[in-house]
Amino acid sequence: MPETTIVLIEPSRGWVSLRLKELWAYRELFYFLTWRDIKVRYKQTALGASWAIIQPFFTMVVFSLFFGRLGKIPSDNLPYPVFSFAGLVPWTFFAQGVTQAAGILIGSTNLLKKVYFPRLIMPAATILAGAVDLVLSFVVLLGMMLYYRVAPTPAIVLLPLFFLLSLVTALGAGLWLAALSVVYRDVRYIVPFLTQLWMFATPIAYPASMLGQPWRTLYGINPMVGVVEGFRWALLGTRPPGPMTALSVVVALLLLVSGAFYFRRTEKHFADLL
Repeated sequence: MPETTIVLIEPSRGWVSLRLKELWAYRELFYFLTWRDIKVRYKQTALGASWAIIQPFFTMVVFSLFFGRLGKIPSDNLPYPVFSFAGLVPWTFFAQGVTQAAGILIGSTNLLKKVYFPRLIMPAATILAGAVDLVLSFVVLLGMMLYYRVAPTPAIVLLPLFFLLSLVTALGAGLWLAALSVVYRDVRYIVPFLTQLWMFATPIAYPASMLGQPWRTLYGINPMVGVVEGFRWALLGTRPPGPMTALSVVVALLLLVSGAFYFRRTEKHFADLL
């Protein structure tokens, strides 16, 4: 007979540990929740996975028309459609992950009240499920590069590191917003407005090279700046992001660690507030 694991659930006091070993013990549940979110995302939809391409593509068309053609915004010597779409690929993954993670706890009230498992798994699973959309939109980007005859650079081998940085940033922001949305229900109304402001504070429609020093380095306080600029540099050969990326990495890690600890601190109230 397999050994039975007894879990004693009791209220915590103050700041508590993250219990990372417990997350590893529930890795199968993490897998099934991620797979569930992937299937539910496109269930009973007319266009299915095409939505992963439609949203960033038409956003790119609008940016190319108003910022590229009419506004004459520079694009680091790249075709503006490729330039803007390269920024939208990691940004769309981040924005959708944060938006869905913010409401995942409220939408899973019955599961949270009836079954015990590490609650950190839920926002992490819904963010990771967006990796499928990320891959699909990246394939479209490669097709655009082929059409405009833009060759990838040897630094493309570092591209997974910037995908990882976008995942860390999305998870950190998602944990904060998921916990806050349980305590303050009006957070769900703030999230769309917040992501919209965050998008225009990120160099998607314009290059960070428009800023001079030291403002360009300080711009890295927004961790998505390091993601987008690093993504373009690794794939398209734009100006190296330099210390700006290092600052973005530090801020992203602080966001993740603080979000995880705040999530664990407020976790004891979830069942009562939901």
